[in-house]
Amino acid sequence: GIDAVHGHNNVVGATLFPHNIGLGAAHDPELLRRIGQATAEEVAATGIDWTFAPTLATPQDLRWGRTYEGYSEDPEIVRRYATAMVEGLQGPAELNRKLQAGHIAASAKHFMADGGTRDGVDEGDARLSESELIATHAQGYPAAIDAGVLTVMASYSSWFGEKMHANHALLTDVLKSRMGFDGFVVGDWNGHAQIPGCSKDRCAAAINAGIDMVMAPQDWKALFQNMVAQVGSGEISRARLDDAVRRILRVKFKLGAFDPERPYDGRLELIGSAAHRALAREAVRKSLVLLKNDGVLPIKAS
Repeated sequence: GIDAVHGHNNVVGATLFPHNIGLGAAHDPELLRRIGQATAEEVAATGIDWTFAPTLATPQDLRWGRTYEGYSEDPEIVRRYATAMVEGLQGPAELNRKLQAGHIAASAKHFMADGGTRDGVDEGDARLSESELIATHAQGYPAAIDAGVLTVMASYSSWFGEKMHANHALLTDVLKSRMGFDGFVVGDWNGHAQIPGCSKDRCAAAINAGIDMVMAPQDWKALFQNMVAQVGSGEISRARLDDAVRRILRVKFKLGAFDPERPYDGRLELIGSAAHRALAREAVRKSLVLLKNDGVLPIKAS
């Protein structure tokens, strides 16, 4: 997987699109669908199967340093864009063998309320009522699930002091059970290590809460060995382990990851292609916003 969040932005020469805050200003879900498709083609051409996008945050405090990653403060725009971007990246929900069709797995993130933390503190605490959590910060997720999103990424943030990576009620009871999400939940970069009592190489609490795949960039070997021991001791149940593995395998089969032919691999002519760059120019035009100067500018020295 890779953070291809506004185009395949980690690859030199790839097509770059406006960031999410600009795309939100365009008010054009169909544009988002086409951007998702173009991004998926460029990612697939480099042999990568999964992007950590779209971000479905609904930023409510401009002091949050990642506000630009959200499409809008309006949950309705986030909901409509969630559908469009997931369908663009992954193709229609019923499409199988998506890698062969130039599509990749999407990841709806960051579950949940990363844009609603107190005072806009990054990785902070969202002290919101359940009704506000649903009405403002959850709207993109049912839409993404209905569109077939294959993965969901947990947030670094907390809800009333409980780290989302350890929140069984939201990850398992709400996301997997009530929302019916049957893909897998992935942790954020070492997010499990922020849970009290956990470390980068040891964290049964995250698995038991509902994290199916731990993002452990440095300490994955020790984490694996410790997890095997924790299953052996019963700290992690075999049923929970089986559920996580089943979810990961289900996504890989839906992607076509076990099929030997990968016709989009190496199609480097897709990287920064003329058609994709034309789409990026269209997106820039549609993202521009003209503000009326109603006596605000120039700002008075006083």
